[in-house]
Amino acid sequence: MGADPLAALRPLHAPPPVGWWPPAPGWWLATVIVATIIYLIYRYYKRMAPKYAALRELKLLKKNRNAKIHPVAVLNQLLKRYALTCWPAETVAALSGQDWLDFLDSHGGNGQFSRGPGRVLEFAPYQKQPADLDQLIALARRWISVNAPVK
Repeated sequence: MGADPLAALRPLHAPPPVGWWPPAPGWWLATVIVATIIYLIYRYYKRMAPKYAALRELKLLKKNRNAKIHPVAVLNQLLKRYALTCWPAETVAALSGQDWLDFLDSHGGNGQFSRGPGRVLEFAPYQKQPADLDQLIALARRWISVNAPVK
C-alpha cells in the first residue's frame, strides 16, 4: 500500500487559447454601425460644403467690404451662386430684379428682401453709393443658414 495512486496521473493540460479570428457577431455589427455612421457624416459634410463655403465668403466680404468696388454686387453674386447649388438652374438662373427678390423672400427671406434691407439688391449693384452692408450681410447670412443644398 505504499504507492501513491495520484502519482500515476498525467499532468493537467490547458485548452488552446481562444483565437482572435473570427470575431464574435457583436464585433461585426459594431463595425457595420461605425462604418455607416462615418459614411453618413461624410455625406452630410459633403452636402453642406457649399453652405459653409458661402458663409466663409460672406465673412470675408464683411471683413474686406471697403476693398471691394461694388460689395452689394458681390453679395448678390454670392446669393445667386448659392441659390444655384440649392435649386435647379432652370428655376434660379434667369431670375433678376423683383423676381429675384421674390424668390429670396419665398425661400426664407420672410419679406426682408422685397420690403426690407434686401431691397437694395435690386438697384444698388448698379450705383456707386454704398448701401448699409451690415444689415444686408446679416440678412444674407440668415438666408444662407435657412437654405441647405439638396443633393
